[in-house]
Amino acid sequence: MTYRFFTPAPVKAATGLTAEVYRHLRDEFLGPVPTFQALSAAPDLLAATWALLREALLAGDASRVDRELVASAVSRANRCRFCVDAHVMLLHALGEHSLAEVIARGETPPEPRLAQLAAWAEASRSPRAAAWSSPYGPEVTGTLLAFHFINRGVSALLDPDLLPGGLQRSPIVRSVGGRLYAKKAREPKEPGRSLPLLGAGTTAPPGWAGGSPVGVAYASLKNAAMQGGSLLSDLARQTVTATVRWEDGRHPARPAEWAADLIRDLPGPDRVGTRIALLAAFAPSAIRSGDVALWRLSHPDDADLVRLVAYGAITATDHVAQALSPAHL
Repeated sequence: MTYRFFTPAPVKAATGLTAEVYRHLRDEFLGPVPTFQALSAAPDLLAATWALLREALLAGDASRVDRELVASAVSRANRCRFCVDAHVMLLHALGEHSLAEVIARGETPPEPRLAQLAAWAEASRSPRAAAWSSPYGPEVTGTLLAFHFINRGVSALLDPDLLPGGLQRSPIVRSVGGRLYAKKAREPKEPGRSLPLLGAGTTAPPGWAGGSPVGVAYASLKNAAMQGGSLLSDLARQTVTATVRWEDGRHPARPAEWAADLIRDLPGPDRVGTRIALLAAFAPSAIRSGDVALWRLSHPDDADLVRLVAYGAITATDHVAQALSPAHL
């Protein structure tokens, strides 16, 4: 696995909140995988991302297969190959070998209910265009939002291959990897156990979550990720927010040119940060080393890059979540 712009501190060097999150990841998930290590420069963001993933995807009574299908379908809509591969493997871990390979091939599940669920998840990329809302409970809906955020962070900060040479796209490797994780994947998880990792937030839990741990985790993630906006000027933040609203999740055909057009009239000091945040929201894999090198001239810390990417990612994610407000349900 290659990190695109920096290499996180070794797992064994982790202390404090980061070490505690890593312990949870070992106990309940795949361990401190690169998805989470890439966020470790910002421990509060790391903890909140884990909490939302755990409470939405892993804990509670909703079908884990349904939730893994949603994670895979959202990842496909966001063109996050890394996450599609990972959650295809987890479908194998749950014994859904046929469904896993259908998703791996980019096809529609043959069972109508699952086809509808996958279509709903993919449509959330552009919620206004699809007149999109959610008929599902907090765990399924929270999984969808978790992966809108995670897909963008992964695509920005990690190379797309889980294994050397893209071996994870071999059906045999996917199946074997899933079987190795099967026991842990099928263990029931008690809701709420990640919440002590979270600090006091200023964002109220959303109405769609009905007071569940999923809602607390989402509010914590939104609070932590929005703090990255403080790295930008008011005008830059307004540009990001307005663009997310009017573009409604479309995939820019030429992301570099698209972003350049949007930042052209901004003051010089605002341009590179706004460009990275916009690309994080729409086409995170299009962030280039040149963008990051310019950003580091004024913000050399890895944590600032992680927080800027997270700001773009949560702005896009919360655009989807706004379709779940009571007025839309």
